[in-house]
Amino acid sequence: MDETARIWGAIRRRRAVDSASQLLRLALVYGFCGFSLRQTAAWAEATEVASLSDVALLNRLRKAPDWLGHLLGLKLAERVEPLTGSRSRLRLIDATTVSVPGSKGTDWRVHLDFDLGSMVISEIQVTQASGGESLFRYEFEPGELVVADRGYSRRPELVHLSESGGRFIVRLNWVCVPLQLPGGDAFDLLDALRRLPDAEAASFDLEIQPNKEEKTPAVPVRLVAIRKSEEAAEEARKKVLKEAARKGKLPQPKTLELAGYILVLTSTADDDLSAEEVLEIYRFRWQIELVFKRLKSLLRLDELPAKDPQLARTFLLSKLLAALLLEELTHAYLSFSPWGYRIRPRSTAIPVADPARTAR
Repeated sequence: MDETARIWGAIRRRRAVDSASQLLRLALVYGFCGFSLRQTAAWAEATEVASLSDVALLNRLRKAPDWLGHLLGLKLAERVEPLTGSRSRLRLIDATTVSVPGSKGTDWRVHLDFDLGSMVISEIQVTQASGGESLFRYEFEPGELVVADRGYSRRPELVHLSESGGRFIVRLNWVCVPLQLPGGDAFDLLDALRRLPDAEAASFDLEIQPNKEEKTPAVPVRLVAIRKSEEAAEEARKKVLKEAARKGKLPQPKTLELAGYILVLTSTADDDLSAEEVLEIYRFRWQIELVFKRLKSLLRLDELPAKDPQLARTFLLSKLLAALLLEELTHAYLSFSPWGYRIRPRSTAIPVADPARTAR
């Protein structure tokens, strides 16, 4: 840790804070425990971790985010195993926003990649507001299945994922992902949806339209659709009208009608996943929403105290690093066995004794 702290510029002069261990403890107390700079300095003095003023602590923490990001990457690298053989990884991708004090908009984004198989966070990126949600942020391996919301449903990104050998299940953004019938004929989305039976999922074999300007080819996909209940459809239309009113616009009639359906786009084959299975897998996307909920409600990720960009990064990265450590402790606790060790698989069975022979 001392070597990496020196390489990443977190420790340059060994004055007051002379080790990486001390600096990490200070960062965790400030970021994870939610102490102010003055409280953190007082805690350090009381516990004999370090003796420095809040101004000196500010200067130390402003130099720490790149190093904390490096430590975060090391912890994440321990969690991801390369795919072998017929193994497939199910990845949930999403992002959440964080605001600085006094701001009502988006100042920072935390991008997460959640491994549903092992139920752990497998990748984290922290960006400022200009760093939007995008599949281009991630690398994909053949055989992986990515589940994402409508914000990631854009033609170049889905093509990028497909060309890497990965597969996707995403909520359709019909404006950003134009669809056509195989071969290039036009596809009438509303006409197809109006013929859907109630409470039954349907699947349409289609293609993402190629685009010469974006240099994207036609990609075979399936559109999986199901009609919402009247109550759910009415609630969705109210949200569309409310959002349009907030922006001072009138929604298109097509937008209001499409609000009555769940539309999911997938590159998986019908032989691999039925329409019903695609919709069931998409429901797992809520697991990453629960991760964000825990980060914000339990760990207070969104209570960012700093406006300074470097100090804000230190706060966010130390909070996320602590979240990974807590996740590991939780898994270790849940896997606890009263006999004190993990059971090794047995290669041969122990023969059962004959009760009659034992009695003799």
